Amino acid sequence: MNTVLDTVVIGGGAMGSAAAWALSRRGREVTLVEQFGPAHKIGASHGATRNLNPGYHQPDYVAMLAEGLALWEELEQESGAQLLARTGVVTHGPGGDLPKVFEALTAAGIRAEFVVPAEAGERWRGIRFDQQVLHMPDGGQLNPEAALPAFQRLAAARGADIRHHTKVAGFEVFDDGVRLTLESAAGTEVVTAAQAVVTAGGWTEKLLSGALNRTGTEFRIPKLRVTQEQPAHFRVADPGAVWPGFNHYPGRDYQGWYSPVYGMQTPGEGIKAGWHGVGPVVDPDHRDFLPEPKQLAALQDYARQWLPGVDPDSFEAISCTYTTTPDEDFILDRIGPVVIGAGFSGHGFKFTPVIGRILADLATGTRPAPSIFRASR
Repeated sequence: MNTVLDTVVIGGGAMGSAAAWALSRRGREVTLVEQFGPAHKIGASHGATRNLNPGYHQPDYVAMLAEGLALWEELEQESGAQLLARTGVVTHGPGGDLPKVFEALTAAGIRAEFVVPAEAGERWRGIRFDQQVLHMPDGGQLNPEAALPAFQRLAAARGADIRHHTKVAGFEVFDDGVRLTLESAAGTEVVTAAQAVVTAGGWTEKLLSGALNRTGTEFRIPKLRVTQEQPAHFRVADPGAVWPGFNHYPGRDYQGWYSPVYGMQTPGEGIKAGWHGVGPVVDPDHRDFLPEPKQLAALQDYARQWLPGVDPDSFEAISCTYTTTPDEDFILDRIGPVVIGAGFSGHGFKFTPVIGRILADLATGTRPAPSIFRASR
């Protein structure tokens, strides 16, 4: 039997769940299919904390920040779940274009202030500061483990069909829609839809390259690099320390290589810290989930030097994926009947409800995404 649907969202991580929420709010019929179960840890949307870091100066991102702060509050009110802890975020070190960030945020009505290193060290003694420090009080930590069920629960309440353990085994694209072959424990089902929203994370290229395209249109998108990122939760050694979210640019020759460091406190788990976007390239279907020894050792050494409030020898390693574009800007675009949301490059989660809104705009033809996110850039 061939079931006829309006919109199918492929991938039930953060962005797919937000897209289903946004579409359902507009009264659209939406079916969300996810190949794994709820709260799985195989992709990029698990764990209890993500930094809502306001540290941007590019106009499109700053506008999305302002919208996102309002939408997260709206989602909290609608769902009754606490999703954001406003601990503030500090960014320090010689990089990050902090004066530009300060000016852009202040102009947008998002609070920001420079703090001298000595004062910062007194306020947040678990972190060592030696250069410029930008404090952004409107930032904090988001909870993916609470946010994804909230998006899906609210979408389902408006009629969305949420299907876990459902894999797309066939993907055909026509001028006027798509045909999907879905596999689940119930068997194989063929569905036809007016459009598909692809939010498949690390599986995006596999899915699009496997699509049988009958329109002659190619899915030309920026190359996606899937990496296994390996932060860790360090045990708190100073129970009296106050922890904001933090980002640090330690310099261009740290341990022979360069990467910003991000971190935050995860209640009950410790202080999360990690390198940004420099993990080993992986196939998302074939990961070992084991930390790369050299990077883990360098992270411990970083903690010894820059995080006096933790025990660098007592930690729990974490594993997640980044799906990164060459310019680290997202892909938000529509090609024929296929809407693509991909390449969130390790900094997309804070924008989740905004990205859901943008994907819904693309699916309904309401308005295009900002040009920096075009697939053809």
